Amino acid sequence: MRRWNGWGDESINVVLNEDALAFLRERIGRGIVPDDAALEPLCRSVPKSRLRGHPMIDTGALTRLRNGFGQSMRDWLRLRYGVIGTLPDGVAFPESSEQVRELLEYAAQHDVAVIPYGGGTSVVGHLDAPRGERPVLTINLSRLSRLIDFDPEAQLANFGAGVAGPDLEAQLRAHGYTLGHFPQSFDYSTLGGWVVTRSSGQQSMRYGRIEHLFAGGRVETPSGTLRIPTFPASAAGTDLREMVLGSEGRIGILTEAAVRITPLPESESFHAVFFPSWEDAENAVRRIAQAKLPLSMLRLSNPTETLTTLTLAGHKTLIGLLERYLRWRGCGSQKCLLLIGVSGQKAANSAALDAVLRLARTHHGIHAGQTIGRKWKTNRFRNVYLRNSLWQHGYAVDTVETAVDWPKVRNMMCAIERAGTLALEADGERLHTYTHLSHIYAQGASVYTTFAYRLAGNFEDDLARWRRLKSAVSEAIVGAGGTISHQHGVGADHAPYLAAEKGVLGIGAMTSVFRHFDPQGIMNPGKLIADNEQEVSSNVARKLA
Repeated sequence: MRRWNGWGDESINVVLNEDALAFLRERIGRGIVPDDAALEPLCRSVPKSRLRGHPMIDTGALTRLRNGFGQSMRDWLRLRYGVIGTLPDGVAFPESSEQVRELLEYAAQHDVAVIPYGGGTSVVGHLDAPRGERPVLTINLSRLSRLIDFDPEAQLANFGAGVAGPDLEAQLRAHGYTLGHFPQSFDYSTLGGWVVTRSSGQQSMRYGRIEHLFAGGRVETPSGTLRIPTFPASAAGTDLREMVLGSEGRIGILTEAAVRITPLPESESFHAVFFPSWEDAENAVRRIAQAKLPLSMLRLSNPTETLTTLTLAGHKTLIGLLERYLRWRGCGSQKCLLLIGVSGQKAANSAALDAVLRLARTHHGIHAGQTIGRKWKTNRFRNVYLRNSLWQHGYAVDTVETAVDWPKVRNMMCAIERAGTLALEADGERLHTYTHLSHIYAQGASVYTTFAYRLAGNFEDDLARWRRLKSAVSEAIVGAGGTISHQHGVGADHAPYLAAEKGVLGIGAMTSVFRHFDPQGIMNPGKLIADNEQEVSSNVARKLA
């Protein structure tokens, strides 16, 4: 069964070894373990539903609680401490696009706010129930999960948008195909969620980001049904897919999504290369990306993340041997780990890997084989379970991500880590922070930074601590010229910073699109952009000043 107050399946626990705990204590101090709230009394505290009765809507406390949160730090704090705040007044589980249409008509008739719910994996507040007098209905799309149509000739597959990653891949693998979209949240996130938040998978170098995979679909909006046909390409005006991509539920609910699929690769492998410094590593991955080699992944860790990865890996004797070998080859305390993925035909993979390793050697790269890469692949969707383990030892973990052009990459990484460190110092706390480039492009890279810090042990202080950290690093991203999100979306947490990126005219255009499809403003209010236009305008002015 899925955890109600943390990540993933209750039966899966990733244990922190003593060396890892000692590492954290040395860097940020011994954690303060809070007392977690219990589920039964929390359910008793859920307020009475304000919704009028409907046969598809469940107003039970447990259902509302399980469908009222994502995975943001604020979500975790509310659930773990039992300070639940606002919740949806009911949850519906439609089984067809027509039932979604019926629910939207019900919401419009009774002035009910609607929150679309996919896999509940949002880390930026997409699922927050808005405050106010208006009742809130969450529409859980998990029953819209079947493969509707499969076209091997066009290499297209049409799915219900509520299909989760593992189910989608299983249905495609039965036909010898893959979508190839593997975000870290893959086990629970859904196809529809990927589309409306512009998700990026770990192997997007081969398969493409979700905007390259999304070919068309069906959206139920308060104003009617929007059908987007599939074309290999089109010059017929505005691409309607772009109105859906990144819309975060503001125009309606994506109920069907046609995606471009690829035959399963003949072979796949992941390799580790170590560089003696960040300068060598960054120059190498830039040259590799700009060579446009047929790779599936490049993932570059900075020195602190490399150290953290090796420390948490366990196998102390083997890691010790690797460290000694790397020091002998000139990779010391500032070494950086690059993971390389090759997926496809064996001959093409071999040629691509040879070319990558030749480029890496010109920047003092040392090929360390496939052992680390195989370990990474095995744990690629399990590492997020460390959030549960760290909480049990009194530590919180959060992340931010952005993307910038190559000239800004190093400065962005340093600016984010510095802003986070200073924010925690103001609270008398130390921060363990590290960064990797999660997605590499010819133009630039995604900068993905992780923060580990001690919990205070009570809701108010921990919420204030997280808010200081989140605000500081988001301001740093905007100030250093980065997008406020490369892959997680905007939600409620990033909405105050979007205007700096889009400008007054851009925000106005987005608002007009939302109003066209949703005249009453019932769809996921407060997400992506602020609903108060004066607040938006003042925010733009402040950010651009």
